[in-house]
Amino acid sequence: MATRRSTLAAPVIDDLRLDDLVDGDADGIVAGGHYEAARYTSADLSGRDLSGVGFTECELEGIDVDGTQLRGARLVETRVARATAPTLKAARSTWRDVHVDSSRFGAVEMFDSEWQSVRVTGSKLSFVNLRSSTLRDVAFEHCVIDELDLGQARAERVAFTDCTVGAILLDHAQLAHVDLRGLDLTRISGVEFLRGAAITPTQAMDLSQVFAGHLGISVVD
Repeated sequence: MATRRSTLAAPVIDDLRLDDLVDGDADGIVAGGHYEAARYTSADLSGRDLSGVGFTECELEGIDVDGTQLRGARLVETRVARATAPTLKAARSTWRDVHVDSSRFGAVEMFDSEWQSVRVTGSKLSFVNLRSSTLRDVAFEHCVIDELDLGQARAERVAFTDCTVGAILLDHAQLAHVDLRGLDLTRISGVEFLRGAAITPTQAMDLSQVFAGHLGISVVD
């Protein structure tokens, strides 16, 4: 009898077209403000309260957002490049049609956030808290992530390509078409919530001890 295989849907992410941008004044960015078609380069936004700020069709390049309060921020059709932040505070934020490239973040607080059509490329992230968030059409490419917390998150069409994640937390997550095959995965929590994810046979073998432990099986010679 032939084995029926499910089809794995890839993330759908459109290219960004950011034309006719004007140079913006970062000093004029305030909490709750909305900014469109602007380019901010080498701006220091660290330590500022920018809660509820919105960027649409913008480019943020070489910015410092260490300790910046971005709670409830909204980024739409925006590119973030070479951004740095030992601590990034963006809980309950919205990221839609956003590309993040060559950035370095330490502790990322993004719980209860919404990510839709997001691409993260060539970036280094330490601890990423996306607990209880919704991710749809998200791609991580050539990234190093120390710890990724997707506990209680809903993730659909999420893929990792040539990435390393030291530890991933999936406790009570709901996954659909989540492609983990391009991931160098070493530690995982919530293995019972892997339903809806795809892994390679090699990854399955590497995780055999984790699976056995979850099932209460002793693997002995």
